[in-house]
Amino acid sequence: MKLTEQQTRFFDAFGYLVVRQLLSPDEVRQVIEGFEWSIRNWGGGGDHDGTKRTMFGGPIEHAPEMCALLDHPGVVGLIGGVIGDDFSYCGGDGNYYVGETGWHPDGNWGRLWATKTAFYLDEVGADSGCLRVIPGSHRPDHYLRAEGVNPRESEALFGVPPSEFPGSVALESSPGDVVIFNHDLYHASFGGGQRRRMFTMNCTRHASGPEEHELARQYISVHSPGGYGVDTGAGMFFPTMLDTAGQARMEHLRQPVEIHDELFPQFARGAGGREPHRGVMKRAKKG
Repeated sequence: MKLTEQQTRFFDAFGYLVVRQLLSPDEVRQVIEGFEWSIRNWGGGGDHDGTKRTMFGGPIEHAPEMCALLDHPGVVGLIGGVIGDDFSYCGGDGNYYVGETGWHPDGNWGRLWATKTAFYLDEVGADSGCLRVIPGSHRPDHYLRAEGVNPRESEALFGVPPSEFPGSVALESSPGDVVIFNHDLYHASFGGGQRRRMFTMNCTRHASGPEEHELARQYISVHSPGGYGVDTGAGMFFPTMLDTAGQARMEHLRQPVEIHDELFPQFARGAGGREPHRGVMKRAKKG
């Protein structure tokens, strides 16, 4: 997959992009199977009772079906088309979401440094927990940032509920659709139920030069297993992601691994890890 000029221009201007049905129905079924296995075996999904969010790290790293998303031409083409073909994959989170999530950005880099790619595994609409965004709010000169406006406080400030914040867009989604957005973009969800299945892939530009290497160090010091004090048994990534990786996938893993090992040598790859799930999707091909 190669993004069009219109798509890249849209992302640059508004901070997000939706690609409808990037995954085929068969791929969606395989991903749902891998996600459910992962969240139940690694993320405490079996204890989910609908009272609070269930979240776990590295959602695409535990089952081969999920690891293979980093080999998927459509997914890799989408992320690469936004932040460069040599992007770095830096983890993510998998969720059974409960209720609403208020307006927030995931970063404040002031530039296109990191993106989040989101996969919703259930139909979600404006009143049932779909992702909402405030287009352009990733830009330092956007009025939210320039004037220090908190959209969570829009009821008190403007008499407008946060769910109706002016200019916001509800990105209704079906399984197979994929959303990518700038980490600095304000986003939220409203009206969700008690078990919305959603997972993300966090990716950054490949760091080149001292300034970008410092950005990468800052990012991984926070957005990584070591940053959360989690021992994956394999350093930056859970073992299955590395054990099933071919050369092409490793190009997206190598720099984060090196930086993570430098920052958190106590978590550098060692022995251990659970047996991977043997699902219907074949292991990632080498090369």
